[in-house]
Amino acid sequence: MSGPHLDGAVHVARMRLALAQAHQAAAAGEVPVGAVVYSGGKLTGRAWNQTRTLNDPTAHAEMIAITQAAAATGDWRLTDSILYVTKEPCPMCAGAIVLARIPLVVWGMTDPLRGGAVSRFPILQSGELNHRAEVMSGVLEEECTALIKDFFRKRRMENKNSDDFP
Repeated sequence: MSGPHLDGAVHVARMRLALAQAHQAAAAGEVPVGAVVYSGGKLTGRAWNQTRTLNDPTAHAEMIAITQAAAATGDWRLTDSILYVTKEPCPMCAGAIVLARIPLVVWGMTDPLRGGAVSRFPILQSGELNHRAEVMSGVLEEECTALIKDFFRKRRMENKNSDDFP
């Protein structure tokens, strides 16, 4: 797997694709998280959060992109893959990353309150599990963070201006 050894510009370009997915999520009223998976250097999965759209609590960008990558490669073991995601994966998604044996996860913004990769729940680095993933954080961090903050700022304003807001 050549992930950590790729030129930094490659990681940035791929994160831009994940950000484009996150913008789709925001446009659909979803929490703006996007993810892409590259397997063997080829794009094999791309998705945005769709929990509201699909009425499915598991429809996180990472989960959908991992499912697409497994289908595209014909193998549930994604041992030659890199997952790019705009926000640190939650515990559920981190568990899927471990199960899929993804060797490298690259993200934009860290989630110190709910992050399941390394910050709050260090699932990707746990010696108790059968796989550990390398991580690279902070790729396009400012853009990823701004998108999330703007989304929730707008949502708070909408709630404040609605008749339902106490």
